[in-house]
Amino acid sequence: MDGTMHLADGFPAATREDWLALVAKTLKGAGVETLDRTTADGLTVHALYDSGAMTEAKSRPQRANPGWDIRAAVGDPDPATSHDEILGALAGGATSVLLSLAARDHAGTRVGSADDFGRLIDSVLTDIATIALDAGPLGRTAAGWLDAAAKASPTAPLAFHLDPVCAFATIGVSAGPINGAIAESARLAARLADIYPRASLFLASGRVVHEAGGTPAQEIAMAAAAALTYAKALTEAGLSMAEAWERIVLGLAAEAEPLTAIPKLRAARLVWARLTGACGVAAPARIEVRASARMLTRADAWTNLVRLTCAGFAAATGGADAIVLAAHDSALTTAPDAAALRLARNAQIILMEEAHLGRVDDPAGGAWAFEALTLDLARAAWERLTAVEAQGGLVAALESGALAEQVALAREALTADLAGGQRRIVGVTDFAPAEPAPAAPPAPDLSDGAFDPPHQGPDSHCPPLRPISLEDLAA
Repeated sequence: MDGTMHLADGFPAATREDWLALVAKTLKGAGVETLDRTTADGLTVHALYDSGAMTEAKSRPQRANPGWDIRAAVGDPDPATSHDEILGALAGGATSVLLSLAARDHAGTRVGSADDFGRLIDSVLTDIATIALDAGPLGRTAAGWLDAAAKASPTAPLAFHLDPVCAFATIGVSAGPINGAIAESARLAARLADIYPRASLFLASGRVVHEAGGTPAQEIAMAAAAALTYAKALTEAGLSMAEAWERIVLGLAAEAEPLTAIPKLRAARLVWARLTGACGVAAPARIEVRASARMLTRADAWTNLVRLTCAGFAAATGGADAIVLAAHDSALTTAPDAAALRLARNAQIILMEEAHLGRVDDPAGGAWAFEALTLDLARAAWERLTAVEAQGGLVAALESGALAEQVALAREALTADLAGGQRRIVGVTDFAPAEPAPAAPPAPDLSDGAFDPPHQGPDSHCPPLRPISLEDLAA
């Protein structure tokens, strides 16, 4: 005997029919289908799955290294304050920083020159710590600043994060034709590609759709359509098809709903694999995940710590390569204090070092529910992507308003779910504190002149995808 105790041997094997009989008894005649729920994309989440949900199509993340890049968000408009935050984040355990540069504060302060930027990252070893940009419509200008500060170091793992389409979709206007801005960005990226072989160039982000109230399939489709737009522009600028795809990062959001966020990341990889395969390229997806801003509340802001931790768990489990968690009081202030930034950073460190979430590739793989949801979501996202391409591509879908209309419908459904109680928010719809929620800080103004030099021609316009707050929708 090997000493193993087979505890199940003394019981008869359970069958699906046995389970259904217990369900029927518990539900007092109601059908098992009453336990199913429908996602925002119209997909059915069943109460029980079996091996029929499994297929040969798997979406394992396959990270290059254990763990992920702990990316600290730094966004104070004052260069001196941001400089201290960067050094504090890297000393405190972050492995990279995400610099937000486009907004100005109420006094008009902004990182507005190459000298400001140089002071911002002074003493940062760019050969070791990744500097990622979030510059909105100032993308090319900020990339030039980062290039100057990195001093052409060929080993610098920079993330230039050029994303003119996302900036256009958010603001609703571009300085000059948006197609010209994309082409200019691609030509700059092609030059930077030769100088920085380890750098990523474009961020193909779907987060603008998520933050505006869109569904996971819409978000994936937006990211994939942006990636395709940038890959075409990069090849026209002289890069090979393989190098173009290798230099693009997908940008997604994660809410505090692992059953939604984990399949979203896995589905995004399936869509990416099919898209790159159609281009004759085998480039693995790299995904930067930022915690959803729309889920953060002003009322009882401490509950955001739970939401952010759940979002970090979902992103890590779904295979994110870099994760950005906001400070828990981000809905209350544009300048979180050192304690809030430390909590945001330490949440990731605990998930990695104590929960060991980075030690297993695709821990959700093989779970029938996750496999079924992944495949269903990938199919839904692919259908939306092909619809966008049939309209002439992402820029055409934005300019026509077709994409904004679809997101508006999703936002209306989200509002109805909050009003009807199908979606609940702790601290807002449930267990709300007696005192009213503080007022929201003024939204950053991204259309006040902080644009790259315009490409020749008239400005482009589209219905903007404005960010929302679930807390405000529930009010």
